[in-house]
Amino acid sequence: MGKVVKEGDRAPEFSLQSGGGDVVSLGDFLGKRPVVIFFYPRDNTAVCTKEACEFRDRYEELTGINGAEVIGISSDPPESHVKFSGAHKLPYTLLSDEGGRVRKLYGVPKTLGILPGRTTYVIDSKGIVRRVFSSQLDYRKHVQAAIDALSGMKG
Repeated sequence: MGKVVKEGDRAPEFSLQSGGGDVVSLGDFLGKRPVVIFFYPRDNTAVCTKEACEFRDRYEELTGINGAEVIGISSDPPESHVKFSGAHKLPYTLLSDEGGRVRKLYGVPKTLGILPGRTTYVIDSKGIVRRVFSSQLDYRKHVQAAIDALSGMKG
């Protein structure tokens, strides 16, 4: 695992492929809007599906605060993200971190030492991490922590 990214740190730059085949980089949003990145273990598992749908259900609320961008990241391949996103009508981008390189770059902890962790990062438009929230099971708190952090930021 890499260095654990904490609140106040500069968010590590990354580029990953989306389900639609585009390459998306954190730098695409810097200087423009804050970004909410949530790392989740796997498409189509019970808690991950609930978390993804919670971000979907509160998407307008999230994006309505300073024009925030929402991005989900797991190690699933792009084809899996296309099916998962389509099945649940997810309005935000899912990125494929096959091999877990970006997960390691951010230092997302594993649960019980084996399961990919569930961590949300709120990054301001300058690239500074303003909130880090980790909980393997309490998926609703990830969205609320993001909303609270975004609400506390200035434009």
